[in-house]
Amino acid sequence: MASTGTDVHAQARQQAISIYAAVNARVEQGLAVQSRTFDQIALQEIDAMTKKAKSGEGKQTYADYVFALNKYLIPFFGKTEVSQITAEQIKDFEAWRISQMGLVPKASTKRNHASAYNRVIRLARQKGYLHEARSVPILDATGERGDARPAFTQQEINQLLEFMRSWEQTGRMAIERLIHPLCRAYVEFLVYTGIRHGTEAIPLRWRHIQWHWIGERRYLRVWVSGKTGPRYLIAKNSVIETLQRLITWQGLEPNTLDAVIEARLDRLVFCFPNRQKPHRMEGVFRKLMRDSGLAKDGAGKTRTLYSLRHTYATFALAEGVDIHTLARQMGTSVAMIERHYSKLTPMMSAEKLA
Repeated sequence: MASTGTDVHAQARQQAISIYAAVNARVEQGLAVQSRTFDQIALQEIDAMTKKAKSGEGKQTYADYVFALNKYLIPFFGKTEVSQITAEQIKDFEAWRISQMGLVPKASTKRNHASAYNRVIRLARQKGYLHEARSVPILDATGERGDARPAFTQQEINQLLEFMRSWEQTGRMAIERLIHPLCRAYVEFLVYTGIRHGTEAIPLRWRHIQWHWIGERRYLRVWVSGKTGPRYLIAKNSVIETLQRLITWQGLEPNTLDAVIEARLDRLVFCFPNRQKPHRMEGVFRKLMRDSGLAKDGAGKTRTLYSLRHTYATFALAEGVDIHTLARQMGTSVAMIERHYSKLTPMMSAEKLA
């Protein structure tokens, strides 16, 4: 609804005629009667995703979408009406993005940006800011595949696990001596489960860890919510010692893994004894890599926390786990496993093939 902005009858009448003419012109051009700029709608979408994330209803990818909107899409498209975005602007954006990033984005980055952009366009239509018949150019979501993250060899993992035994007790500052034991448990958990760091691991609660019985044998299963939805995964038996050590360090009551599972304790797994959640684990992991001398792989690539998930997949394939089982365990697609790891399987099966 538009206002004439005046109480004077003659002026109001003239202003109303102008508004009516403007509305008709927009309708004839296939434009919505109401208009909003890209940033106005994007901020509404960010607010909606943030509220869903806080309530536990949001997807793990929301954080990526919010980052893409704030870092790239709003700065470029911000003051443009969504109905006025052109194919030329899309091309300009893609060139501008390369200049901002300093490199050509990989396919995964372009897909995230395109998904965030599409959410804004979809909301504009839902709110009536974009006429149903009005087409809007879309972002290109194709690109080169990203390089696989550098993994660890079995020897390097053994070296890392042994190094962390003494490293967790070191640190010049109190915060270092506090976070080192948590980092050790976190790294071990990632190695033994293949879970995604951050989005899947950090929200994990003790009640999500359960025993899974097959006959008289029991296995530790973990409920996680990831990109492909909720799933159970089976953890390696080695993680039991890690979790028991973490229970003791946190001073939990009950004080054994069996008792904690039985109690379905609703408390974060990866937190300090005072129950506070670590802000980020990336920084302390980089310090661990530096201190252990394992910061880079043989090709000179810098290792990240994601390298532990890549390592898990590599070891699982080497142990003979089929890709369909591995895909379900890791919460990803068979196509992804084939795309990133198919070239490794002949090398890992050298003993069988020779």
